[in-house]
Amino acid sequence: MRAGTGAARLAMVEDNSAQLFNRIGHFLAEHRLSPDPRHYAFAYRVCSDETGPLAQAVASLTDGGIRLSSRDIEALGGEIGTLAVAASPENAAKKADGLVAQTQMQVDGFTDMMHAIRAETQDFGRDLAASADAIRESRDTVGIDEVVRLTGVMLGRVRSAETKLEEATHEATELRAKLEEARDNARRDPLTDLPNRRAFEEAYAEQAATGARLCVAVCDVDHFKMVNDRFGHAVGDRVLKAIGEALIKACDGHLVARYGGEEFAVLFSGVGLQVARATLEEARGTVAAKRYRLRESDEPLGAVTFSAGLTEASCEEILGTAFARADRLLYAAKHAGRNQVQTAHS
Repeated sequence: MRAGTGAARLAMVEDNSAQLFNRIGHFLAEHRLSPDPRHYAFAYRVCSDETGPLAQAVASLTDGGIRLSSRDIEALGGEIGTLAVAASPENAAKKADGLVAQTQMQVDGFTDMMHAIRAETQDFGRDLAASADAIRESRDTVGIDEVVRLTGVMLGRVRSAETKLEEATHEATELRAKLEEARDNARRDPLTDLPNRRAFEEAYAEQAATGARLCVAVCDVDHFKMVNDRFGHAVGDRVLKAIGEALIKACDGHLVARYGGEEFAVLFSGVGLQVARATLEEARGTVAAKRYRLRESDEPLGAVTFSAGLTEASCEEILGTAFARADRLLYAAKHAGRNQVQTAHS
């Protein structure tokens, strides 16, 4: 009896292991990740705890059929070892921003120090030059030549130090520019090159603080999962880029962001609901009228459309309130047949 129970348990363990192995293989294939140890370890952590914080973070990041990249894995703590709630994309981005801010402060302090040292060495050099001139004019000639020689050596060293400080200051200025670029990249979507969710949130807060008239739109590609399933993620990525470009062109002067997955957000500033709706309808009509074809085979992809929810936003309310209202309007547009814009006042 015990032998039978043990065999049953062993069979159950082997079956669970086989299922886990299959899930890991499917995960790697779905995201087109090579089965190297780092990717396999990351896939194991996701698939072995499908309700855990890491799996939830991956689900949020890949919502809408977006594939994980090596950069995403690193941002989610892809190295073998730590698995914590801090592995969420939001916390990873905050950590990156903190490191950038600390480094920026160090660079600022270093540059200021370089300027101060360079000013001091220039003053010191002038004093040494004046001392050398005074010695030359002195009537006491004992040892004067040697003192002048030593002073000349010191002046040479000072000039060499100034040259090195100048080079270090230039390097620090270049590093500061690179850090600014890194900070901008942290607020930009790598696929569409649009501002990302964080940039959108920051822009809303800045505009609301000025008391500007604001409208918020949430746009979602219709049946996007069907595009990914039928034609693959590469085609889906191109569709997202095309819709992003259409929104940018129609909404010129306003902020268009990729909010996540197949979802875009538009922040209209300085216009009312009627103007914002007309602008958004122009973008919707442009996208709906275009007929996409596969680049590889010229096979028609058919019409691609998006639905949108648009609302006025009071400068006193937080983005979450306005966004939730726009999101509800978006789902109303979906239920009403898609390929349309639903609006409401704040």
